[in-house]
Amino acid sequence: MSAYLTAITGLLGRIEAEEQDSIATAAGVLADQIAADRLVHVYGPGGHSNLAAQEIFFRAGGLMHVSAILDEGTLLSNGALRSMAVERTPGYGRIVIANAGLGTGDVLVLVNAYGINAALIDAASTARDSGVRTIGVSSRQHAEQTAADHPARHPSGANLHDVVDVAVDTKVPIGDAVLEFDGLPERAGAVSTFANAFALNTIVLRTLEELLSRGISPPVWRSGNAPGGDEANAQFLDRFRQRVRWL
Repeated sequence: MSAYLTAITGLLGRIEAEEQDSIATAAGVLADQIAADRLVHVYGPGGHSNLAAQEIFFRAGGLMHVSAILDEGTLLSNGALRSMAVERTPGYGRIVIANAGLGTGDVLVLVNAYGINAALIDAASTARDSGVRTIGVSSRQHAEQTAADHPARHPSGANLHDVVDVAVDTKVPIGDAVLEFDGLPERAGAVSTFANAFALNTIVLRTLEELLSRGISPPVWRSGNAPGGDEANAQFLDRFRQRVRWL
């Protein structure tokens, strides 16, 4: 437990120390979007990277303007091996972005632990070609240290941080798992979910700070399990219900 905690806090500490500028830039993009009463879309193409999209969507303390793209193709609930095959399929990400109807004036946050899979790169390039501003949250180290001929890679060999407008580096080491055990050939204890959640929530918090500094108080979800939660959220549902597809 102690070793795992040390690894996690060390990783989060690096994000805090080294990604201040990129997080501030990302937050500025989100703040501009929300100030204009436009949605912020988030997509996590990849088995566990889908969790990242869900982390800041319809979340207590989260921005109501966040709209997750919860595409069924890479969800583990449809089969883990199927999910991996889909995220490695060239062209799939293009279909998802086209189906979401994103275009000029939209903002898309793309989250993926490793930053290389075909669906991810296609989604990023399709969005940018359509005039969407893109923010990538992924590990630069993992992407750059993954072999050029790895089967998960997009045919172009591109990394997410090279094809987005703003890149936030989550520092996840190659292989994701961080602890070694005597007698066990594989490392254990993955860290990417912690890194993704920390980076994304930090962007949200910085966005709130930026909006408040402009005199804008954006709507924020209250937990439905907290006193008055349903009533607080109900004030804004009509404003977002028809705009946020998965609400």
